[in-house]
Parts: sequence; C-alpha cells; structure tokens
Amino acid sequence: MSSPAEFYNSLPPISKAYGTLCLVTTTLATLKLLPIYYIALIYEQVFFRLQVWRLLTNFIFLGPFSINFGIRLLMILRYGVQLENGPFNRRTADFLWMMIFGSSTLLVLAAIPFFESYFLGVSLVFMLLYVWSREFPNANINIYGLVQLKAFYLPWAMLALDVIFGSPIAPDLCGILAGHLYYFLTVLHPLAGGRNILQTPMWLRKMVAKYKIGALVYTQTQPAGNTGGVFRGRSYRVGG
Repeated sequence: MSSPAEFYNSLPPISKAYGTLCLVTTTLATLKLLPIYYIALIYEQVFFRLQVWRLLTNFIFLGPFSINFGIRLLMILRYGVQLENGPFNRRTADFLWMMIFGSSTLLVLAAIPFFESYFLGVSLVFMLLYVWSREFPNANINIYGLVQLKAFYLPWAMLALDVIFGSPIAPDLCGILAGHLYYFLTVLHPLAGGRNILQTPMWLRKMVAKYKIGALVYTQTQPAGNTGGVFRGRSYRVGG
C-alpha cells in the first residue's frame, strides 16, 4: 500500500493542482485567514472595480469542511484523475483546455439569474463528472451500496440525490450544461461529420510544453467506431 505522500505525488498535474487549491482555500477560510468575500464571483466588483481575480478564485472554493465538501473533493480525485490518466493521458494541454472552456462556460451561465452563484467550484466538479460519465458510459457505479447503475446515468442520479437532500440543483445543472456542450463540440459533432471547432490552442500547448506540465508528447485522439446509441464514449490510440 502506498503512503499518502506517494499517492499524492502519483496524481496527474491538473487534477492534483485543482484539488490542492480547493483544499487549501477551504482550510484558509476555516481558519479565518481568507475572507471568502474577496474570492467570490461578484460581477459588479469585476467590472466596476476591476477585481478580475474573482473570475478565477471563485472556482477553488467548494464550501466549508463538510460531507458535501468531502464528496466534491473525492469526485476530483476519482473522476478528474481517471479522465486525466485515461482519455486525456499524455494530453495535458487538452485536459487543461477542457477545464478552461468549462470554466468560461460556467461564468457565462452564472450571469443568468437562475444560475447565479458566488462560487462555481461545485459546478466545475460536476462538469468533470459529466464528461467522465460520457467517456466511461458502461462503468458500473454503486451509490452508497444501495443502487447500482451505469456511469452514463451518474450525473442525473447525483442531481436527484441533491434534490432529495434539499441541496440546490442549479450548480449541478450548470455543470451538466457545460460538460455536455464540451462533449458535443469535441466528440458528438465531429462523429456526426462536423468539424471540431474547439481545438486546443497552440499557445496552450506551447505553455504546457515550456513548463513541462504532465507528459510532453501529444497524441491525436481517435473517435470510436460506429457503436451506435448513447453508450459510446471514445477510444484512443497512443503512439500515432
């Protein structure tokens, strides 16, 4: 069995960095060292006082220490890590671009009154869950030892649980919308014969290579063949 340090060091870079930032932020907020007001997404402060850091910092707060916080952090460590080590293996720039696109989409959605939120970290984690469920649609998931279902339905099951426990569903819906938009533009639309209009920009690839973030070798994705139906996911070929 690996030690906690070995487990932490084995995590892929983007998921590790995001999970660490979320944990550190909640710790600082709990110790009263970081007033969460100064990292919240408040558009009036962004546009009229040029506090542009709020566009980023609102994503790294998942709430105070609680069961819900633990669940969200575990979702990063499971679904984010499985994505980064699986479909996005040796494609660190693409995974980072997915996070950037998802965050940008969520910022737009947050401007809509129904989806308005001061912190979009939960929505970003839910977006990771949704993309994971599409990439691993046939994986068997056991929820609290009571219900077993295919991973394809997991986001909707988690949303239903939030409804049952009285948690707001807007963050979950935002994550689903952002995740589906990303998956549609990068997988479903190209599979239908369209062009991938969400290619990872070259400047991001160069930045990842320059700072040696993750694996440096990029491999082209190969969509799965015509398997039909929604339980499709993608397949990947390494080595060109």
